[in-house]
Amino acid sequence: MSLEELVKKVTAKDLKAEAKKRDIKLGRCPTKMDIAKKLPLEVLEELASKKE
Repeated sequence: MSLEELVKKVTAKDLKAEAKKRDIKLGRCPTKMDIAKKLPLEVLEELASKKE
């Protein structure tokens, strides 16, 4: 699955929570895609599978 498809299935709130767990600095006004690029692909796949 591509990054765009994974991002569409996950909420921004969930992405931000995962980034916070990993101490990833998001900066000001991050988009879902910005956050997803900083997270490992495995995390995105796990979040997307939970939403299905």
